[in-house]
Amino acid sequence: MRFTPQSMRSASRTGRPGFTLVELMIVVVILGILAAVVIPQISEATTATQLSSLRENLAIIRKQISLYRLQHGDYPDIGSFAAQMTQRTDRDGTPNSSGAYGPYLVSIPVNPFTMGGSGNDVSSDPAGIDKAWYYEEATGLFLANDGGITKGVTHDSL
Repeated sequence: MRFTPQSMRSASRTGRPGFTLVELMIVVVILGILAAVVIPQISEATTATQLSSLRENLAIIRKQISLYRLQHGDYPDIGSFAAQMTQRTDRDGTPNSSGAYGPYLVSIPVNPFTMGGSGNDVSSDPAGIDKAWYYEEATGLFLANDGGITKGVTHDSL
């Protein structure tokens, strides 16, 4: 077979591997449609997980505050809340490595909705800036302090 410029031109058009622009456009459109369907579902699952984590963290902390009160006769002090909850304590609540009580928590859990601060800060100010948790020393009330609402649920109502 003899190669001529005309036969080389037709061979290069039909014999070259690859995709046409139309085929590539169809693939891009299909990927766009899939992304539009899947991304909101992933985002929704993330939000549901955060809300579940917040509920679970609140339940754990509240149970441990109740146990602290049962053993010490009073709620932890706001000034030393983290130390009293995460370290061993004496009967009067003083952190002591050889204390007979606690620790009640390994660490203060993180509020998954807190945007600033460390995410595990505790405050007695219900509108505390960058504070994850609100704690009322007199009653033992412990709430989320991020001011958020997720799926119609106000975080501080949990």
